[in-house]
Amino acid sequence: MVQRLAEEQRLPGAVAHGGLVWLAGQVADDAGLDAEGQTADILRQIDALLAEAGSGKARLLSVTVVLADIADAPAMNRAWDRWLDPAAKPARMTIQAPLVDPSWRVEITAVAAAGVGAAGAGAASRG
Repeated sequence: MVQRLAEEQRLPGAVAHGGLVWLAGQVADDAGLDAEGQTADILRQIDALLAEAGSGKARLLSVTVVLADIADAPAMNRAWDRWLDPAAKPARMTIQAPLVDPSWRVEITAVAAAGVGAAGAGAASRG
């Protein structure tokens, strides 16, 4: 069963299927924050989406961080390092690219392993 979580007009915040959770690109709710603040806000959103999918940051497999300006990498890393579970580091790539809204400094997407009973629990119950 495919689960679409936190649906918005154009896309869901996450899609879960086959034991995996794919997060759409997450941006800060408050675009007025600096890169460190935007990153912390995005990571809070990621925690919430993963929890809704029955997963968590310790189950992250891969993360892609897009920075509007690569000079923001140290600020982004400060928020990342405070949030990261050092015993469960995902693979990560950080790139610079223009973002849709010029006030966004950071966008993050990720793939995680679903938790027990997530994405597929519905299929099992149809029996």
